[in-house]
Amino acid sequence: MSKNLNVLGFLNVNAQELYCATTSDRVDSYIVIGVFNLFSEKITKRTTVVLDNASIHKSKKFKAQIEKWEEKGLSLFYLPLYSPQLNPIEILWRFMKYHWIEFEAYK
Repeated sequence: MSKNLNVLGFLNVNAQELYCATTSDRVDSYIVIGVFNLFSEKITKRTTVVLDNASIHKSKKFKAQIEKWEEKGLSLFYLPLYSPQLNPIEILWRFMKYHWIEFEAYK
């Protein structure tokens, strides 16, 4: 039996850069916080991450980390409810899912 592969990412459209992390574990607040911690260590200038309103992004555990990330120059901007068209990484994920990954890979 194969495991799922979950990809979490940060897309900089202007610089055409993608920072991503993968896990075969269930994605929960701890995983997302860990990826944000790694990303916050890599940034070299003030950076804003655009987020959807997924429950993981709104959890108490996640919100408790925001001040720490802001001290490192990482700020968050939440999109209006259900607006995936405003989130470029959602467009990338959808394109990858339906155009890059062959149907047989899902079997």
